[in-house]
Amino acid sequence: MSGKTYDFDDLREIMARLRAPDGCPWDREQTHQSIKECLLEEAYEFLEAVESGNDLHMREELGDLLLQVVFHAQMGSERASFDLDAVIQELSEKLVRRHPHVFGDVEVAGSDQVVANWEAIKNTEAGKEERKSRLDGIPVTFPALLRAKKLQVRAAKDGFDWPSAEPVWEKLDEEMGEVRQAIAEGDAGHLEEEVGDLLFAAVNLARKLGVDPEIALQRANAKFDRRFRAMESFADAEGRKLSSLDLPAQDSLWDRAKATERI
Repeated sequence: MSGKTYDFDDLREIMARLRAPDGCPWDREQTHQSIKECLLEEAYEFLEAVESGNDLHMREELGDLLLQVVFHAQMGSERASFDLDAVIQELSEKLVRRHPHVFGDVEVAGSDQVVANWEAIKNTEAGKEERKSRLDGIPVTFPALLRAKKLQVRAAKDGFDWPSAEPVWEKLDEEMGEVRQAIAEGDAGHLEEEVGDLLFAAVNLARKLGVDPEIALQRANAKFDRRFRAMESFADAEGRKLSSLDLPAQDSLWDRAKATERI
């Protein structure tokens, strides 16, 4: 800590100073387009911090995420298009408007009704009348698993959904068969399509089981990362390179890594 206490206004001024003509050359060069990927990266890094349960890490990553908001707002301000005050004003109005059970006289029975009211109010807001499809407004830039889930949830609102998880199991079997058929045909384009259908069906199953597919896959990735690194460590401790081992030997180290996690 530097000893100086900063507040939100200080942060706003720091960002403006960085973008000033005599500020930081790198910051001055940036555009909404050039740093758009940073916002996504910082969001995922915050999610990783949440998973770790480390409060200091979460605080740091929230700061990095906030930087992206302040950065984009500063660029909007320079174009006299929007600024941080406008962002805060619009967000505050939205929160008050969509929570009439808190800021008004609407009564709700529970969180399900809160969500239903939120969606109903959202659909009456400016700009929503331009949407012609139930699926409008789901960003194509979403991670594929997340977008698949959002598409399915939206379609379900019109009744286009499986009644339970059971029929999805049958759909998965069907898609597996079609993947095998595409493999037999040797058509790379068809195979890609069928693998995509299989993954989409897997997302459907996760959704019907109440599992967030994006979070589930993130955790599966983290588990694989953790166990593979353990395999490398075991091999190094024995004076061997993991790449020099045959598959049965590698499988043995994988089982060892799994067993170590259970201890």
